[in-house]
Amino acid sequence: MNDDELPKKKPTHEIGQDLSLLSVKELGDRIALLHEEIARLEANMKSKNASRSAAEGVFKS
Repeated sequence: MNDDELPKKKPTHEIGQDLSLLSVKELGDRIALLHEEIARLEANMKSKNASRSAAEGVFKS
């Protein structure tokens, strides 16, 4: 197997890492990745809040 056939790693971002060696495109890619992750986290939080509200409604009745 040569390098072209290996699966490509998704770019990752580590909070606080040195950004000085990244290109403008790489920075943009990281920003897009973080926006997607924020949206995923917010959707999960919304879902959990809805579940908790529903459970609280059952126990208040």
